[in-house]
Amino acid sequence: MTGDTMVQTITPELRRWIVEQTVAGFSPESVLDAMVKAGWQKELAASALEDSLREHLGQRGDGRGAGVAPAVVTARSMAGAARLPEISLSPSLLCLDAGDRQVRVLATLALPRVVVLGGLLSDEECGALIDLARPRLARSLTVQTQTGGEELNPDRTSNGMFFTRGESELLRRIEARIARLVNWPVENGEGMQVLNYPVGAEYKPHYDYFDPAEPGTPNILQRGGQRLATLVMYLNEPAEGGGTTFPDVGLEVAPQRGNAVFFSYDRPSPITRTLHGGAPVVQGEKWVATKWLREREFI
Repeated sequence: MTGDTMVQTITPELRRWIVEQTVAGFSPESVLDAMVKAGWQKELAASALEDSLREHLGQRGDGRGAGVAPAVVTARSMAGAARLPEISLSPSLLCLDAGDRQVRVLATLALPRVVVLGGLLSDEECGALIDLARPRLARSLTVQTQTGGEELNPDRTSNGMFFTRGESELLRRIEARIARLVNWPVENGEGMQVLNYPVGAEYKPHYDYFDPAEPGTPNILQRGGQRLATLVMYLNEPAEGGGTTFPDVGLEVAPQRGNAVFFSYDRPSPITRTLHGGAPVVQGEKWVATKWLREREFI
């Protein structure tokens, strides 16, 4: 397969090659990456990938292709978002000005885009969030992508609750700090979620964006568009276990009180490598607060 950066034509041979690679077990993102490396323009390659896989699924007549993932990657998911929440960093920057607090940069990763932050929250803030959340905890739900509603999910065995954005002075202070750090409007953030994981509880690897191929996604996106970034803040330190894992890159972030991990995803696709999970708690318990950031104002 070759690509001409001046004149590129999507031929039947190219479509056949795309289907063959996917049926052989290569992920859509790896096929796209191979096309880009061969010289194809990214948007054209994404369009060819989407059209070829959709045509293949349609020809089978049963809605599935042998070896082809049922959630076909869309052109939008491969093209990427124009703008993202982002932490402005320089190679030598060790501390960030969060307005009312200096926050340390502990580690960064380029792909996926991950920044580990030290001291985002004070010990007092961590304790206050736990105290406010504790009486409102219930079994955590996940988004039901078939309908846009919520459901119990055996992959997520924590207890949790949501604060309303700006619900208290404490929430407003933390939300303003986050907005300054990630250069994103406060109103584009969902309400903060606090989660409690007892011994054995976990959240198996998943993506935070909403899959464009799922029928319930259009309903979900009406409230503020797609999710673009996640911030997980650690409110305590379990005696053992409970790290935030990124299986695609072999990364695990240890849960340390007041610290946080931020990661962004410029498209709703596995190509972002933002598959992540909460490892089981082995001893003690884990408390975290999560903030998801949307494209537009979250209502």
